[in-house]
Amino acid sequence: MKRESLYEPFEIAFKTVDECPKPGHQHTFFELIYIVSGTGTQCINKNNFAYRAGHLFLITPEDCHSFDIETTTQFFFLRFNDIHIRSNALHYGNIQRLEYILQNANHQPGCILKNQEDKCLVKPIVEAIMREYISRDLYNKELIQHLVNTLIVVVARNIAKYMPEQVTENTTEKALDILSYIQNNIYYPDKIRAEVIGDYFGISETYLGRYFKKHTQETMQQYITNYRVKLIEVRLQRSDLRINEIADEMGFTDESHLNKFFRKQKGVSPSEFRKSRANYSLELTA
Repeated sequence: MKRESLYEPFEIAFKTVDECPKPGHQHTFFELIYIVSGTGTQCINKNNFAYRAGHLFLITPEDCHSFDIETTTQFFFLRFNDIHIRSNALHYGNIQRLEYILQNANHQPGCILKNQEDKCLVKPIVEAIMREYISRDLYNKELIQHLVNTLIVVVARNIAKYMPEQVTENTTEKALDILSYIQNNIYYPDKIRAEVIGDYFGISETYLGRYFKKHTQETMQQYITNYRVKLIEVRLQRSDLRINEIADEMGFTDESHLNKFFRKQKGVSPSEFRKSRANYSLELTA
């Protein structure tokens, strides 16, 4: 079964489709799916639920899910990972508690919103995120981030209100802990070497490689490489940082080292990539 990874703290997408966009699959991240319009059936962990406009679903890491579409459906997707939950961008009193609530959500089909007032609150939040994402207006990034954080906290509140008392706060699966460790230390190359990660988790380097591949469908080095490339792409596209500043932030020895790494993965230099994306944006607005 295909397992998807996320290489940014959060990611937004929305699409209108007449058939299921993807077959059954799993994530290494959280995904909120809001039904803007349409009807059909959600399948999660072999259980089914009839969906309609206004329903919001939380897909947690390791859940297997898909959709059977009855009428043309517009989906809104918000994907986020532990690094976003733990970042300073998410102003929440108890980050560990928030993460625990999300990880221990009931892995059953159905709308996550149990509080009627919150159902009325979520729709304008989602519409505002979509509007800001499309318009790219002044301060849109800051607004989107605040709206995303609000949506996550609303979801956490709905889960917490109906969480069984007998649930205990246990350590998550080791595979998710390893992913979280990598995400939190991605800027420090010395901390994400296989031998260092193995020592941290008390796993031999040989077993660590097999274990990681089994649970993520890619080698640990592939995951780290893809994650670093994605972060570099985001900075090239969405920031004014100079190449040498990006190299310093990402833990490369110098700009030449970053150039060599990026060209090997993407076939172009960072400067060429930034220029091509800038030209593409100009074409879209022409």
